[in-house]
Amino acid sequence: MNKLDGIHHISAITADATKNLLFYEGVMGLRLVKKTVNQDNPAVYHLFYADEGGSPGADLTFFEYPGLVRGRAGAGMIHRIAMRVGSHEALEFWARRLAAAGIESTLEDDRLLFEDPEGLGLELTAQPTPDQPLVADHPEIPRQFALQGFAGVRAFSQRPEASRQFLADALGFSSSDAGSYESRGDSRGSYYVYDDAPEARGLSGSGTVHHVAWASTMADHEGWRDRVIEGGGDPTPVIDRFYFRSIYFREPSGVLFEIATIGPGFTSDEPKEHLGERLSLPPAFEHYRAQVEANLTPLPNLRLQATSKKS
Repeated sequence: MNKLDGIHHISAITADATKNLLFYEGVMGLRLVKKTVNQDNPAVYHLFYADEGGSPGADLTFFEYPGLVRGRAGAGMIHRIAMRVGSHEALEFWARRLAAAGIESTLEDDRLLFEDPEGLGLELTAQPTPDQPLVADHPEIPRQFALQGFAGVRAFSQRPEASRQFLADALGFSSSDAGSYESRGDSRGSYYVYDDAPEARGLSGSGTVHHVAWASTMADHEGWRDRVIEGGGDPTPVIDRFYFRSIYFREPSGVLFEIATIGPGFTSDEPKEHLGERLSLPPAFEHYRAQVEANLTPLPNLRLQATSKKS
């Protein structure tokens, strides 16, 4: 089997889809590539942000639960998402841009640390990588400074050594110690790092990560499910999410993992030039459209607004 190709996507939680859109597309410059619903709860939004093509490796998603209280990362939860940029100059650009948006940040060598408006830990890193940049177009962000896809995630664990054999043998992650791993395939790679868990128990809520998904080829997907079972994991059956196929399981430290297929992709029901412009519903949910649209807050089309300002 081919190795997992790093992070496919990361899914987090927001209490306000409009404010979430204004930050991740308006400030961070990602492209809204799919506006759909949570397939396990079609009454709420599931927003997907990524590069221009909606590529695995750059896909940050959010479930919206309006009015949900602020969460807190604890043991068995991811507490920071790291994204790549191309240079130290890019970090300085982002420090200025975030400050202009009212977001405090801390520059540490080749990393810029900050939180999104709901407290989700974020990091930009300028560490060298062979990975192809996955970039979205934004009128205010020079292409050389744009976000380039995921670098990795950091999770809290009380016993990181308990996960070592599973991550290495079942999932094929490489490591130098019990707290630091890399998933690297033919085209991309991402790190997975443990930090000591705080004493306070974690609380799921807005500003927390729901799960991290690792990228598999379609041909190897069933094989990865078998590997998880052989390694002592308890994966779900393969679930068809229309845009990709998924299995879910918790690794020994408690973090919810997904293995998702590279494809069919977000152009399955929208042309690339119009990704994210309308509410997309997989065929199994299309008969709910009128009911779903009546319950969702209409979101602004920031790209259309930017184009209108130019003209």
